Amino acid sequence: MMETIEHLGLGLSVALTLQNVFFCFIGCLIGTLVGVLPGVGPVATISILLPVTLSLDPTGALIMLAGIYYGAQYGGSTTAILVNIPGEATAVVTAIDGHEMARKGRAGLALGLAAIGSFIAGTFATIVIAALATPMTRLGLLFGPAEYFSLMIMGLVLAVVLAHGSLVKALAMIVAGVLLSCVGADMETGRERMTFGLHMLTDGIEFVVLAMGIFGFGEIFKNLADPEKRDVMRNTIGRLLPTLAELRQNLGSILRGTGLGSVLGVLPGNGAILAPFASYALEKRLSDRPQDFGTGVPQAVAGPESANNAGAQTSFIPLLTLGLPPNAVMALMVGAMMIQGIVPGPQVIENNPDLFWGLIVSMWIGNLMLVIINLPLIGLWVKLLTVPYRLLFPAIVAFCCIGLFSISNDPAQVMMAGVLGLLGFALYKLQFEAAPLALGFVLGRLLEEKLRQALIISDGSMLTFLTSPLSAGLLAVGLAALLIAVLPAMRKSRDDVFRDA
Repeated sequence: MMETIEHLGLGLSVALTLQNVFFCFIGCLIGTLVGVLPGVGPVATISILLPVTLSLDPTGALIMLAGIYYGAQYGGSTTAILVNIPGEATAVVTAIDGHEMARKGRAGLALGLAAIGSFIAGTFATIVIAALATPMTRLGLLFGPAEYFSLMIMGLVLAVVLAHGSLVKALAMIVAGVLLSCVGADMETGRERMTFGLHMLTDGIEFVVLAMGIFGFGEIFKNLADPEKRDVMRNTIGRLLPTLAELRQNLGSILRGTGLGSVLGVLPGNGAILAPFASYALEKRLSDRPQDFGTGVPQAVAGPESANNAGAQTSFIPLLTLGLPPNAVMALMVGAMMIQGIVPGPQVIENNPDLFWGLIVSMWIGNLMLVIINLPLIGLWVKLLTVPYRLLFPAIVAFCCIGLFSISNDPAQVMMAGVLGLLGFALYKLQFEAAPLALGFVLGRLLEEKLRQALIISDGSMLTFLTSPLSAGLLAVGLAALLIAVLPAMRKSRDDVFRDA
């Protein structure tokens, strides 16, 4: 206990420096903005800003990127409630009852419950991360090459199982991501692989290029192809802060959503996205009047929004302690850490304690900032909702091109990102999720490295993955999850969670 308090004290001293408070505020502000504006999103935004982090202090850069992620969860709820357009995938559930509340003149209450629930969830999730950080890091130090390989295989399998849509398509995206990570020179022999004689592929595909292409340009193409009509609510917002009686009525939903999101956020794949759907389903099941859900029930906003924010923050646990990104945003965070020369994994807490604990404490500071940013400035966000996307995308494209060119002063990288953007748009049209591809790409090189190390240690014996109890256990969990997921009853339940929540 005392050790955790000391660590939090160190984190507080780092997070409260003027520079890091500024980066935290900028991240939260940008996150809220991209959450409010449908069609931008944190994945595309972080992809676009990755080149900017090259010139920043590693701690400040990661604090800013983290603020964009959980800030977007706040902003997404604003769009969902006022316009009925979820700014984020996690805000889909909020739109169901939140917009109905807005139509009945209770938009202020919905926004207030969303903000307060998110703050409570964020505070609890920060404590959970701080409490689990040291034990999980110590566990990670016990991992050898075989155990790390099995851990990544389990993570990728769970990413497939929890992906929205077809299991086969999710698996195909994982494999595609791993194959793309193998493009370029072999890490041991130096021989070229899958370059097709193209000079631009000799050094492999840069993660920044792939991320900005698939998620940045891909998102632009998607939004231009499917223009949306925004019916901005013209009614009065009303009272933002709930009364004590209203807070008591919704406190149970907030706490249940917080607990559920904290657990599901750790899971690889769509754990954080699944959290608000699961919370909605739970609140509907526990309600005395489940038939009212969909007509503007406050509990249906408070619970999912709490789960949403808790899940977003606890998704940092496997990233910071084991180096395993559970979703696309965390994969981008891995890329940002590698750009800064930091190897994600259990060594981070020992080699970079300032960064580790500073980032954790900054999450609570960021959640406090978000309450201040979101509620008083709600009028500004409403006005921003009227900005048409056709005025936004040229600036986004220009920023992307400048960022890409600045990495290596190579116009070929910009061209490659454009091609990958078309690929991202094609994947969207064919209903393939791009997130598993990013996870496969990030883990691909590391997966190959650990496989080779394990085989060298064992003189080429594949049994090394089974003779280690920890490695065998991780593989067994992955296999069991995959077998359960293909069962007809489980596949139906899995689809129902996303469709009928």
